[in-house]
Amino acid sequence: MKSLENYSYKNIPSISSIITLIKPITWFPPMWAFLCGAVSSSNISFDTSMLLLIGLILSGPIVCGMSQAINDWCDKEVDAINEPSRPIPSGKVPGSWGFWIAVFMSIIGIIVSWFLGFWGFVATIIAISCAWAYSAEPLRLKRSGIIGPGIVALCYEGLPWFTGVAILTSQFPSITIILVAGFYAFGAYGIMVLNDFKAIEGDQKLGINSLPVTLGPKKAGLLSCLIMALAQIVVIGIFVQLKMYFIAFIILILLCIQIVTMSRMLTNPKKLVPWYNGTGVLSYVLGMMISAIGLGYF
Repeated sequence: MKSLENYSYKNIPSISSIITLIKPITWFPPMWAFLCGAVSSSNISFDTSMLLLIGLILSGPIVCGMSQAINDWCDKEVDAINEPSRPIPSGKVPGSWGFWIAVFMSIIGIIVSWFLGFWGFVATIIAISCAWAYSAEPLRLKRSGIIGPGIVALCYEGLPWFTGVAILTSQFPSITIILVAGFYAFGAYGIMVLNDFKAIEGDQKLGINSLPVTLGPKKAGLLSCLIMALAQIVVIGIFVQLKMYFIAFIILILLCIQIVTMSRMLTNPKKLVPWYNGTGVLSYVLGMMISAIGLGYF
């Protein structure tokens, strides 16, 4: 347990530094996946609007924000190399503040989830546990280039989708919804591998065996693309099996757009991954919502 050292008014981080620490830009994926779950439940109404709002806040600002705080605190040495301007290595969030912010947000997340019913509570416990296991010792699962991205993909895409359905219906989701959400989470594994490209230098120095480090940028980029494409091909097949041909066709078009952007990204993965994240990934997440609409309203 970390001690509360050096706490004085001078060492209290600013609100802006805390907000930077919990990275609002990263809240979108789990909030979007939760919304996809809600849409696929076909149970969005005035009566469920408060559950929807609380679920979005829980999945994004609270749980995802907490995961960013503990990850940054555990990655002080890595960020000092890769991103020295981040709040902790720069000293804007000093001492153990990052750790205690993560603890506080974990507690808040558990309390809030209690009001979302059994499945909301269970999913939150799983998500918080995964966040700590991913970043913190003794497990620090992010050291594994295979397990680490899988944990993040599950908690960013699959688990929020499942939770959105379960909370709004108070039921375990159907096998079809679980399959679609599961394959989009599998595809998100590729996105998470691409996300590791920005930390290659620091990961190499500190022995974190991310796939871009162990395979090299070219092979890791190609593997990521294959995983994303395969996941969506399976989803297309599911909708064809359900005779939802229009939904399958739209997802196919979005996949074709991604293949074009993937081809360009693979010419220089290390340089072009940020560009791909702003183009190809957009088509991927649009496909998620199209799938949710198909499951919920067709």
